[in-house]
Amino acid sequence: MSSLGIDLHLEAGGEPRARSIEAALREAVTSGRLPAGTRLPGTRSLADDLGIARGTVVEAYAQLVAEGWLVSTTGSGTRVAETRLPVAKAMSEVEPRLLDLRPGRPDLSLFPHTLWSASVKRTLAAAGPSSLDYGDPAGSRLLREAVATYVSRTRGVRAEAEAVVITSGFTHGLALLARALRESGMSVIGTEDPGLVHHRRLIHGAGLATAPLPVGPEGADPAVLDRDVRAVLLTPAHQHPRGVVLSPDLRTAFLDWARARDGFVIEDDYDGEFRYDKQPVGALQALDPSRVVFAGSTSKSLAPGLRLGWLVLPPRLRIPVLDALAVTGASVGAPDQLALADLLQRGDYDRHVRRARQTYQKRRTELATRLATLTDVPLDGVPAGLHALLPLASRHEEKRLVDAGLHAGLRLLGLHTSGYWHGSDNRAGLVLGYATPPQHSWHPALDTLAQLLEGAEIATW
Repeated sequence: MSSLGIDLHLEAGGEPRARSIEAALREAVTSGRLPAGTRLPGTRSLADDLGIARGTVVEAYAQLVAEGWLVSTTGSGTRVAETRLPVAKAMSEVEPRLLDLRPGRPDLSLFPHTLWSASVKRTLAAAGPSSLDYGDPAGSRLLREAVATYVSRTRGVRAEAEAVVITSGFTHGLALLARALRESGMSVIGTEDPGLVHHRRLIHGAGLATAPLPVGPEGADPAVLDRDVRAVLLTPAHQHPRGVVLSPDLRTAFLDWARARDGFVIEDDYDGEFRYDKQPVGALQALDPSRVVFAGSTSKSLAPGLRLGWLVLPPRLRIPVLDALAVTGASVGAPDQLALADLLQRGDYDRHVRRARQTYQKRRTELATRLATLTDVPLDGVPAGLHALLPLASRHEEKRLVDAGLHAGLRLLGLHTSGYWHGSDNRAGLVLGYATPPQHSWHPALDTLAQLLEGAEIATW
């Protein structure tokens, strides 16, 4: 016997009831009957409609949130996630959303909604009125202390709360640093080649030029930099996009270079917590805190939409960065800062990172195993982070695969076509973001990728 959910026109029969409700909701979403953004009835209301225990509906909703079909937000209820992309077609047809293997995001279905909501409620309940007033421009003291403790313990950073500035993610931090360096008289920042184009654009927007730092198997080398370069932006623990680790010799070379030039190294530790074959590589900052800015964020560990990050600054850069903050007027909301501080202090952040690390390690292993059946060319770089680079034989082959991916329903990012190169090099490859798909989409994405790569021109650089 089946029951009808009045608000959803939902038929849910069979046992166990939670699994039956999950299946009925999945069908309603995939068929387009419940489009993205649709607000679902509360668990109590749906339970009453179906004549079942509220806990059964809670269990079903929680499972679908974990799989990425639904999203649950404090104060906004539960809604259908953006699992579909409407396309204008005859007969009002709706095509499934494209699978996505582009880098730059974690699996957002892993976000710890319950833990985050609990931290928000707990900290707001305990917060005094002054906690919601205009605060220290460097950020909440509680969060700066929690961040200093966390990065010291997990990344080997030499940090105290006074050295920490809270930012709205890494790009905000880089914008502040670029402005501060420009005001101190610098004109050029060296950036890794290949490297993220939007970082270069942001630096240019602050009035600085960029100089390419070619990345080899052991990372970038400061020996190629001209005399007018006095700051560099590096991803030493896991270079983006090549995935290599900056070697000990080159680490020493960059620190010697910074001292000789009276310059600075900006260390972007964007996914430094995710190393799968051994312990994560320690932070470069620990070798010379007076010359290295350590920059981190929650964009890969939690979600980019939180817009939460931090800078651990050398003493000489603290005031210039705070001045840049004052000029731009940008800051992070107090409730989010308090919630993150709570997550860090309680150990919930560590536990979430460990769970996510297990998921991403398994995916990278599955990716490497599947590719090994198609080619002898290994993924570039070490087993770490949320992306891997697959070298290709030519720019033409890269574009062909990206276009073929779209036709097959899979979004891919090409090394050349996406503007990673800014020097004379133009080697080709696919930057595969294996963390991006929600859990229910990972294996379909991997299967589609494998089909595309059959017969592809894959070649070692």
